[in-house]
Amino acid sequence: MTHQISGFFKNLYVVLFILISLTTFAQEISTDAAVIAEGQTLFDANCKACHRVKTKLIGPALAGVYDRAPSMDWIKNFVRNSSKVIASGDEYANQIYEENGKTLMTAFTSFSDDQIMASMAYVKAEADKPEELVAVAAGGGGEGGGVPTAYLNAIMIGMVIILVLLLVILGLIINALKRYLDQKDLSEEDKEVVHSPFTLGTIMQSPGFIFLVVFIVAGISFKTIIDGLFAIGVQQGYQPKQPIAFSHKVHAGQYEIECIYCHTGAAKGRSANIPSPNICMNCHTQIRKGTITGESEIAKIVAAYETNTPIEWVRIHNLPDLAYFNHSQHVNVAGVECQTCHGPIEEMDVVRQYSLLTMGWCIDCHRKTDVTTKGNAYYDNLLELHNNKAMKVEDIGGLECAKCHY
Repeated sequence: MTHQISGFFKNLYVVLFILISLTTFAQEISTDAAVIAEGQTLFDANCKACHRVKTKLIGPALAGVYDRAPSMDWIKNFVRNSSKVIASGDEYANQIYEENGKTLMTAFTSFSDDQIMASMAYVKAEADKPEELVAVAAGGGGEGGGVPTAYLNAIMIGMVIILVLLLVILGLIINALKRYLDQKDLSEEDKEVVHSPFTLGTIMQSPGFIFLVVFIVAGISFKTIIDGLFAIGVQQGYQPKQPIAFSHKVHAGQYEIECIYCHTGAAKGRSANIPSPNICMNCHTQIRKGTITGESEIAKIVAAYETNTPIEWVRIHNLPDLAYFNHSQHVNVAGVECQTCHGPIEEMDVVRQYSLLTMGWCIDCHRKTDVTTKGNAYYDNLLELHNNKAMKVEDIGGLECAKCHY
């Protein structure tokens, strides 16, 4: 009997240990909103190119990976160096490797434990969302700003109608004046002037008409010259042919690859940089046929990679040397979306310069844009000085010459 009781308690301890272990494993994944937000940023910048939460892309869907994997430590090791885990003979790692066409995952050796756990927190939060909520979020969004074309057309038609009415009124006034003068005792010469017919020849020879024509021609010529001077160095709409037919519409639009996955410098420094063939080959080691161009264009990337030859992309967005612009300041601190300056890049098969990128365009943005102060202690004192009211970029020195010219 004593042995039976002892065995019962041993089994109870084992069950409790397993339950506590599973509970601890599940609780490792945070539900804190700030951690989930950090995880979303990391996921969008590093994982979204190959993974989705609920659907398979290049790699497997990540929903439930925290339950399928042998342990959280296994996930951390696999994220940091999947090749090493696969080479060790790990059964589950090799199963994933085979199921996904023997595609090796990019090694994120610099990721800390907290960053990996934050990414898992985001994945779990997205996986736990009801499908209806996801659908509503995807379909949301109101109409874009700006005046509709129909309104502009109505305004133009209204102005034309007003001009016609003014001409009719002027004609009626002239007729009324003629009738009034006919009742007066006028000389034959004055009557001839009053009733002189209006012809195209008399109108064109009149000093007023000649002055009006000269004034309009001079005004148009002056405006054309000024517009030409202001357009020097402005390349809005510039859309050169590139050595490889790369489509942002496919990569950023269809597959939703984050901009900073390829343009890594945008989050780190002044220049957004053009991705090297190595970054392209993260995906194109396996994907050798393009959505639009088939195999020919991807073959150029492979050839550049294998021969260690840089691709000679044609630069589109180019500021003069006298102007300083820092991508990381705008992306990291201000939280400016790439589309704010580069337009709907996810809709472009061939990239073009969307914005003016002139000094006036930048200044106008600094005058209209609110400073993002939430969660940034750097601005606490400034907020107090402004009575905790919203500040524009110009209020914190955004219009000082030395900010961009030094």
